[in-house]
Amino acid sequence: MTNPTPVDADLLHGAADPRLDEIVARLNGFLAADPDLSFQAAAYHDGATVLDVWGGPHLAEDSLMVPYSVTKNTIGLTIALLVERGELDLDARVAQYWPEFAAKGKQDVTVRMLLSHQAGLPQATPALSWAELLDHHAAAERLAASRPFWQPGSAFGYHAVTIGNLASELVYRVTGRTLHEVFEQDIRAPRDLDVHLGLPRELDARRVPVLPMIRPVSDTLVPPWSGLIGTAMQMAGPAVDLANDEASWRFGHPAGSGTVTARGLARMFAGAVTGVDGTPPLLSAETVEVVGLQQVRGYDEVLGQHGRAHAIVFQKPSQQLAFGGPRAFGHDGAAGALACVDPDTGVAFGYTIARGPWPGGADPRAVTLAADLGRLLS
Repeated sequence: MTNPTPVDADLLHGAADPRLDEIVARLNGFLAADPDLSFQAAAYHDGATVLDVWGGPHLAEDSLMVPYSVTKNTIGLTIALLVERGELDLDARVAQYWPEFAAKGKQDVTVRMLLSHQAGLPQATPALSWAELLDHHAAAERLAASRPFWQPGSAFGYHAVTIGNLASELVYRVTGRTLHEVFEQDIRAPRDLDVHLGLPRELDARRVPVLPMIRPVSDTLVPPWSGLIGTAMQMAGPAVDLANDEASWRFGHPAGSGTVTARGLARMFAGAVTGVDGTPPLLSAETVEVVGLQQVRGYDEVLGQHGRAHAIVFQKPSQQLAFGGPRAFGHDGAAGALACVDPDTGVAFGYTIARGPWPGGADPRAVTLAADLGRLLS
């Protein structure tokens, strides 16, 4: 297998497989066209590094930043590990593991429904505070006591923040450890991944902030959000900047405020699905198929958008997120970041960006890059 070589580019730094010369030229062109653009991009193919590049004034090779909902990939892989070990049954009722969850008509909600945004709990009643959300158990207790916003299983809607608290409590009820602890002890630390749920203080010097998106003056459209997104994201009490407030990234909310590098994201997915550098993968092919299988597709009750799709926690490729083939899965972030893996091509991909393009969601350049890597390398 060809080893990556130093890139021959004016503005892009790092290394790339020679088969990716057109990718290197493209990324260098992006940097030339926008002096403010700053990104990291990394990819593995069948467990070997094929791309590890960075550029721009705001990110260095080892800069760590919050990728918003790309963090949800840590939930998906932690759940997958419990499925792999036979500790968690996706078709069991949540209340089998977490009896209090059965309150207010949720007694028949299955783990599969809970982890594919079908449970109707994008917010608690009354609304949660950030202090509760940035806690291992407080928000979960209130969500368990709340009535869902729709009959579970009748629809789906993005549980933007609460899926982290719901999944973490489920992991705790199954293992006696928080999701943070299982991810750290069983996934991150053994592989020395730059993907942190709660940034250790000794790494603070490497952290960089997420910069605000810049809305074009010509953009006067009002986003067509449904009413539920406002309800879901309107927290009680003082506001918290999920990416830049220390209370958030120091806790490392698994739905939105982990701290990562693109290299860490790509290596995390490669280690889970293909294995890395000759080591066996964390997950069997059977488990990868199970957790990557589409569970819902269609209208999202919270986002008010059509064509959304989810597997177990993970997003599936869609018209908005065409990052891979039909068995690919991963997750994007509100400010442009993306991480995904395609078991059919063997490509694991990670991308971070300091200032994402308006109006948010995965940077379209990253989505195209992930898909093109599969085309060029498979």
